[in-house]
Amino acid sequence: QVQLQESGPGLVKPSQTLSLTCTVSGDSITTNYWSWIRQPPGKGLEWIGYISYEDRTYYSPSLKSRTSISRDTSKNQFTLQLSSVTPEDTAVYYCARGLPNDYWGQGTQVTVSS
Repeated sequence: QVQLQESGPGLVKPSQTLSLTCTVSGDSITTNYWSWIRQPPGKGLEWIGYISYEDRTYYSPSLKSRTSISRDTSKNQFTLQLSSVTPEDTAVYYCARGLPNDYWGQGTQVTVSS
């Protein structure tokens, strides 16, 4: 059974870098595509980007300048870094497998506030 679990700080100060890790079990991140998605309060889902089985990345154009996704194959984890955060980056952040996404983590709340 494929499982994904997000982890990271729940509170980040403005202008800092948000960093989240997704730990995958039941599949290898050297296969398939692995995405980050977020949902701001009261809004719809927003796709952030993905890292592929070939270690290639693709980011949403609106977030590309601030986003980096990387992976650690020895730990079967992939990581999101979003720099220069503002309160508008407050959201529930999800990691997911596949394109389209077929397995999702439960999500983690990240609040940007001083």
